[in-house]
Amino acid sequence: MTELIPAPRSATAGSGEVRLTHRSRLCADTATQGVAHWLGAALRQATGLPLREGRELDDAEGGIELRLAPGLGPEEYRLVSDGSGVLVEGGSAAGVFWGAQTLRQLLGPDAYRRAPLDRDRAWSVPRLTIEDAPRFRWRGLMLDVARHFMPKEGVLRYLDLMAAHKLNVFHFHLTDDQGWRIEIERHPRLTEIGSWRARTKTGHRASPLWEDKPHGGYYTRDDIREIVAYAAERHITVVPEIDVPGHSQAAIAAYPELGNTDVIDTTSLSVWDTWGINPNVLAPTDNTLRFYEGVFEEVLELFPSQFVHVGGDECPKDQWRRSETAQARIRELGLADEDELQSWFIKHFDAWLSARGRRLIGWDEILEGGLAEGAAVSSWRGYAGGVAAARAGHDVVMCPEQQVYLDHRQDPGPEEPVPIGWVRTLEDVYRFEPVPPELTPEEARHVLGTQANLWTEVMEDHARVDYQAFPRLAAFAEVAWSALPAPAERDFAGFQSRMAAHYGRLDALGVAYRPPAGPLPWQRRPGVLGRPIDGPPPHR
Repeated sequence: MTELIPAPRSATAGSGEVRLTHRSRLCADTATQGVAHWLGAALRQATGLPLREGRELDDAEGGIELRLAPGLGPEEYRLVSDGSGVLVEGGSAAGVFWGAQTLRQLLGPDAYRRAPLDRDRAWSVPRLTIEDAPRFRWRGLMLDVARHFMPKEGVLRYLDLMAAHKLNVFHFHLTDDQGWRIEIERHPRLTEIGSWRARTKTGHRASPLWEDKPHGGYYTRDDIREIVAYAAERHITVVPEIDVPGHSQAAIAAYPELGNTDVIDTTSLSVWDTWGINPNVLAPTDNTLRFYEGVFEEVLELFPSQFVHVGGDECPKDQWRRSETAQARIRELGLADEDELQSWFIKHFDAWLSARGRRLIGWDEILEGGLAEGAAVSSWRGYAGGVAAARAGHDVVMCPEQQVYLDHRQDPGPEEPVPIGWVRTLEDVYRFEPVPPELTPEEARHVLGTQANLWTEVMEDHARVDYQAFPRLAAFAEVAWSALPAPAERDFAGFQSRMAAHYGRLDALGVAYRPPAGPLPWQRRPGVLGRPIDGPPPHR
């Protein structure tokens, strides 16, 4: 009946439909004015209807009313369409916003267009009652803009796509070996030098192909403010990631003193132009700590998010083992080894962020050597990191590589472009379960939610990002939002049936998704070497 994605908790059909006409109004109270402005702008451009705003509906004109309902949870909503019009109630403005997203879906795919196709068209929604609330409070998407830069307009577009799927956390991966993407006023060389590279590996790092032209870009402080404000209007939190102590060659290329200067000539390093795990990591010195404290001070000015992501993953210890400076720090601190040195590094920033009212989150390697109290974990190397974190009393976001890394290939066929990792079909993502079954109910309460990750080494533009993200991000959104049965019991056939309508919405939004029948000719990348892994992925 409703063909909604993600599926609501309950939907009860009525009889008939509710028409929206040139006389229909859009009414909101003070608390829901922001949602009304968003919804009115979206529907006016798509329908051509004036949808005049007001305080309450006129029974003779009908229309849409948005209001708070104190008995509902913060992101819970109720949508009722009947003879008096369409009422969307929520426990907060966020709940009303998610209900408004559902209303847009009920109006049909053309409600996602930027101009009306036919100004005389009749617009209607079925009479029904929908009651709905999310399963998880962290429903995330991680976008890596360090490997391939996505201009600001593309980021804003992805925030709209997230909102359309009721995702509410945008994990913004801003720095890595291949590029530094955020302006830091006190350290200008981070963008002057660190934001671009001379050339780029095409395909997997074993590929012999290169794109021999500079690649780069960064977001100014005003760009970041705009992105954060745009997200907030859509009830999305932006969580920035600044990688330490690994994945830092772009920063070291800009400021060589940040590297292990007693081991290598850091002045010879440039922004990395290939992929993989880079050996050049930050030196564990007071100078490095002060430098990154300055970076994080500016990050905190720009991002109001409670959480700040510090990376912490894939930090090779070889340079620290050979560095007398690093070894002296290990002895000075009474640490057992280099793993504990990394733990000391992470704990320093955990304490620094905590003192400023923020919380550190990092990839599950931050568990090694001991994790600071209050830190949260992004569990990416399977479920084990999340299980260990939850059992130790730490909050966790489940994003296991084997299940929800959307850079992994969608099909085993030879036409799949630049095949990376395991095959993760639409059905595989739909049957992903974020909460490990071995956790007790008390431990499971530490699972804040789940997140899909888009690493862009082999995604050179937004069309490639679209292809890897969709339609699987729609399946992930349902996993994150809806109270689904156990994985084996989920109605994938029913989901596919609803996707038939959802493809029309994606078409209207201009999303270059992977068609069910396989990639279109221009979506393929013949001759570009990937890194496919055969067989099913390990479950844990």
